[in-house]
Amino acid sequence: MFKRIFLFVLTNILVMVSVSIILSVLGVGNYLTASGINYQALMVFCLVWGFVGSGISLLLSKFMAKRMMGVEIVDERSQYGDLVRKVHLLAKQAGIEKMPEVGVYHSPEVNAFATGPTKNNALVAVSTGLLQQMNTEEVEGVLAHEVAHVANGDMVTMALVQGVVNAFVMFFARVAAFALSQAMSGDRDDDRPVTSGMGYHLTVMVCEILFSFLGMFVVAYVSRMREFRADQGGAKYAGKHKMVAALRRLQQKIDMVDDSQDAMKAMKISSKKGFMNFLSTHPSLEDRIAALERSY
Repeated sequence: MFKRIFLFVLTNILVMVSVSIILSVLGVGNYLTASGINYQALMVFCLVWGFVGSGISLLLSKFMAKRMMGVEIVDERSQYGDLVRKVHLLAKQAGIEKMPEVGVYHSPEVNAFATGPTKNNALVAVSTGLLQQMNTEEVEGVLAHEVAHVANGDMVTMALVQGVVNAFVMFFARVAAFALSQAMSGDRDDDRPVTSGMGYHLTVMVCEILFSFLGMFVVAYVSRMREFRADQGGAKYAGKHKMVAALRRLQQKIDMVDDSQDAMKAMKISSKKGFMNFLSTHPSLEDRIAALERSY
């Protein structure tokens, strides 16, 4: 727990320092003027904050995953040699030039993930729970899915999408807060700009929360689309029957979990449908299986 908190704080400090330096170089650190908002400076300010944060998170993604998840990098000489060879074979099929690192972490959860700043600097990691509870073909289907994420450049895509969303959230929150402050200020006797009061900054915070919630729908939609593409890639590299078998095994594992527990189960996939499904980063397993069957 302490390690995760330390890494979280360290990352945020790095983001803040980097943003401060960039804004200072660009000369747009202060977008508030005596007459209101300098919209050009505000847009640059928001773009820097939006993209620097997501960019640094992307660059540190492998390092953070290894430290926070306790991922142990394995090679062909280890007991997981077959796993490494399979990932590398799938990566070659996907046209990846530099083989991804392969890692294993101890967890009873049936899970796997891919991360890294580029497709030639990636990590594919699986849990011991997945290796213990899936057969060879099912594991291969999961690995092919993760390799497809790498080949598709999904990590970069999500970083860019998150950066754009962050920038627009910050921009429109400040514009909306300024407009509300102007409307509520009325005929004031003092010459202070409406952006100088605590009310303006509180309104910015409320607007950011609201717009961030709306932005979550965009990020979640893009994430769901990339999952469908990764399933298609997994079917291409490993075979449709292996990809479908992996998804059906995950479906069985979810069905065995009591509904009173967290809805996000194996591979962070929710099997529930409803309004909140629009905020899910993964489509339901039923939809993913149906999409694969329709495409072949």
